[in-house]
Order: sequence, then C-alpha cells, then structure tokens
Amino acid sequence: MFDKNLEGLYYGNRLILPFQCSFLKVVVNRDIITDFSPKSKHLSISKEGNFTNLYFHEYENLKETISEFEAIKLVIVEKGKNVFDFSNHIKLAVYLEDKHKLRIEKIDDDILFIE
Repeated sequence: MFDKNLEGLYYGNRLILPFQCSFLKVVVNRDIITDFSPKSKHLSISKEGNFTNLYFHEYENLKETISEFEAIKLVIVEKGKNVFDFSNHIKLAVYLEDKHKLRIEKIDDDILFIE
C-alpha cells in the first residue's frame, strides 16, 4: 500500500488517513506523541470503514501550526501485521496541502527521523 504516495484530508485539528493501522508514534513539530489510549490529552483516534481519523487536541488548526515545508511524522504498522516485528514499522511524512488535501509519503530508512 505504501509503495506510492497516498492522499488524505484534513479539517481543523483532524487528519483523515485513507487506511487503518496501529500507531506507534506521531511527531508534530517538537511534540512526540506515544500515548494513544482513550484518555490521551494529545490525540484521539477513530477508525471507520477503510479510513482513520486523528484528532489533535492541542492544535485548533493544523494548517496554521505546520509550515508548508514541514510534515507530521508517523510510525505505524499496517492493520493485521505484527506490531512486534520491526520490519513492519513504517515511517510516513504527512504534508498539509491546499484545499484540505494531505500528501502521505513513505520515509526512507536512511532519512533522519526523531527517535
């Protein structure tokens, strides 16, 4: 699924990703989010059909928070894959473009990623 760029949507503090997955890490600017429990103060996740909603509680408007040259970074595991197998961990960069569109790109392993 991640061998080509994907498109999603964003509205305000919400990202709509065109897939379901398990989240291991989300990086927004300098904030590293690893708590994905229902009581997380940073982020809520809602999975519906074949897509996933991410709601960022600490940001009212993501487009105003993220510059056009920066990305929200995700570490995920595809739905149904073994989360404990590191070869299944996928690093993604999510760029907020005009007209509420997201561009989702797989990040090469040799590119620096906040650990």
